[in-house]
Amino acid sequence: MKIAVLSRAPQAYSTQRLRAAALQRGHNVKVLNTLRFAIDLTSDEPDLHYRGRQLSDYDAILPRIGNSITYFGTAVVRQFEQMDVYTPNTANGISSARDKLRANQILSRHNIAMPPTAFVRNRADVRPAIERVGGAPVVIKLLEGTQGIGVILAPQVKVAEAIIETLHSTKQNVLIQKFISESRGRDIRALVVGDRVVAAMRRSAAGDEFRSNVHRGGSVEAIELDPVYERAAVRWA
Repeated sequence: MKIAVLSRAPQAYSTQRLRAAALQRGHNVKVLNTLRFAIDLTSDEPDLHYRGRQLSDYDAILPRIGNSITYFGTAVVRQFEQMDVYTPNTANGISSARDKLRANQILSRHNIAMPPTAFVRNRADVRPAIERVGGAPVVIKLLEGTQGIGVILAPQVKVAEAIIETLHSTKQNVLIQKFISESRGRDIRALVVGDRVVAAMRRSAAGDEFRSNVHRGGSVEAIELDPVYERAAVRWA
């Protein structure tokens, strides 16, 4: 197969591992800078140009779309989809996963368990929303963010109100979510391929930090996932 890895960071660990795995299996693989694509909407058939030239044929793409270029990156992925090029992560899937509110709406619609969550905009609705999710402490999350950025633990209602009011004043949209105290500083990440979990890890926060992100100094360990959690992870994916 001829495969393109869409990545702005060809030397990044994840990009290199994908490329090495593809080569090991005998595929022809290239790393293409996502921002160097041009979407051509002038012809009868969907088309793409890369670095000013018409793109050659590819059998599949592996999108590594950074959060800062979600809009353009998903447009490129969507164009590949219209060209009938296979992608394991669709443009719609990437967009839904990047928007925390949209992702939670999807989970809620399909009755998938998640922490009680609220989304409000008016100042008068903030305190009732905090009460609906179980009261303080609460986690406040920006709708878009990675690596733990924009995730704040508010220990008291008044603190939560002040934080949310400040964020709203800067035109930021936030989620209010119940703090799951028994999992403080720990969570599990499962990698789902198709209809099975191929790997899982537990992340643990450093010191008093409640966010377990590796970029925040968290540590990781490989684990065998309980079948109940494995089924839940597949259903979420």
